[in-house]
Amino acid sequence: MTVATGTGASLEITGLTVGYGGAPVLDGLDLRLDAGEVVALLGANGAGKTTLLRALVGLVPAAGSVRLDGHELAGLRTEQRARRALALVPDGQSVVAELTVDENLRLGALWRHRGAAREAAVAEVYDLFEPLARRRVSAGHQLSGGERQMLALGRALVAEPALLALDEPSLGLAPLVVAHLMEVLRDAARQRGMTVLLAEQNVTGALSVAGRGVVLDLGRIVADAPAATLAADSALRRAYLGF
Repeated sequence: MTVATGTGASLEITGLTVGYGGAPVLDGLDLRLDAGEVVALLGANGAGKTTLLRALVGLVPAAGSVRLDGHELAGLRTEQRARRALALVPDGQSVVAELTVDENLRLGALWRHRGAAREAAVAEVYDLFEPLARRRVSAGHQLSGGERQMLALGRALVAEPALLALDEPSLGLAPLVVAHLMEVLRDAARQRGMTVLLAEQNVTGALSVAGRGVVLDLGRIVADAPAATLAADSALRRAYLGF
């Protein structure tokens, strides 16, 4: 199996359908991201954002096609998709609570780095997130909510994903922490050429780092436009985003 590099990869989703016994949560969804593009995935609770990200990485059964740089992912297990350099930062500040900060980061580099390359990747995360550098021997359960979210993002970054998907990274965090996370995400995407799909209810924060926004409603895309256009569309915000 070919392992992707740390540069961005294109994503093409065609006819993606996910259902849990009733009406489909995603209903024949089509979406394309160009390599290096940062796209904000927006919508109210229940719109299908989390389901889309989970289907993308193979955590829920789905019909349809998911192609990363032209390679079909449908039918591949989650760990196989990770080897294709596809990474998900789920909601809930997902870290291994019993492991230290340093151990969590090295776990993230498992598929991508060895030796000096792994040390350099971990050191880069400590440069991005100074609080983590000060707490590198602390266990995950000893961290604050903001520090755990930094660690979850850092663990994804050390794997040098070609495509990084994030599910509500700002949930429950203080505004200053959110601003720092968004700044790191924006700069990492630019510097690495990484493709990013960012699911967020913090519309202002998401559109500040994205070049484009996609709005979901009941499993269907109802708007797809440049970030500045969506930010200025008050009627659409009121109808689908609640403000």
